[in-house]
Amino acid sequence: MAHHQNQNQVKAKKHLGQHFLNDESVAEKIANTLTLEHYKTVLEIGPGMGVLTKYLLKKDLTTYVIEIDTESVAYLQANYLNLAPRIIEKDFLKFDLNDVFKGEPFAIIGNFPYNISTQIVFKTLEMRDQIPEFSGMFQKEVAQRICSKEGSKVYGILSVLTQAFYDAEYLFTVPPNVFNPPPKVDSGVLRLKRKVNFTLPCDEKLFFKTVKTAFQQRRKTLRNSLKTFNISDNLKANPIFGKRPEQLCVEDFIALTQLIENDV
Repeated sequence: MAHHQNQNQVKAKKHLGQHFLNDESVAEKIANTLTLEHYKTVLEIGPGMGVLTKYLLKKDLTTYVIEIDTESVAYLQANYLNLAPRIIEKDFLKFDLNDVFKGEPFAIIGNFPYNISTQIVFKTLEMRDQIPEFSGMFQKEVAQRICSKEGSKVYGILSVLTQAFYDAEYLFTVPPNVFNPPPKVDSGVLRLKRKVNFTLPCDEKLFFKTVKTAFQQRRKTLRNSLKTFNISDNLKANPIFGKRPEQLCVEDFIALTQLIENDV
């Protein structure tokens, strides 16, 4: 007789940023944000007790999950027997996903642990060649920041770098009471769909560096925040350097990177 762990046995662990979703309709709604275009495999990050996983398993997809919490892993192994061989017991941020995916495309989904949600996005951007779609739940303000446009107070590094490669769409808000334990803030679900052309017409490393450096002093003009780039006086006279980073859209940052690249 297989011993089925009682649902109450997996306790949400604060240090892992766990808030277990316990609303079936929300879980199904998140699973349905996947368009299933350009991939046959999905990786769920932090499945916990599998409330979202069970809706993924109904789709025409191969579902993998990555979970660092041993208790959750044991629960999933006992309750989702067909998933067991595809449970990766690793830290998403430290694990080389190609040990599993071997260069194949896959989507990412999850009710992301609050404390690592932005790092999850940065790792996705690093692996953008393989990740055509990404959807999931963040703290609402993080989801809004990722999707915000220039001119907004919350527009920043994450917004520009994500939107350089993906179309970002804020889908819906989720109240705290559908989680155990309830978080102190609302959550927001977003979807990122990779652009058809996701290579930039500039040096991509320099692009990342320019965006990050500019926003590290977001109140300053680019002329001041990009001092370390040793830009020529001639180029500094370009009106773009009189702007602050939140005034620049993705295309402006690409143009800025090209200017810096060609500065002699």
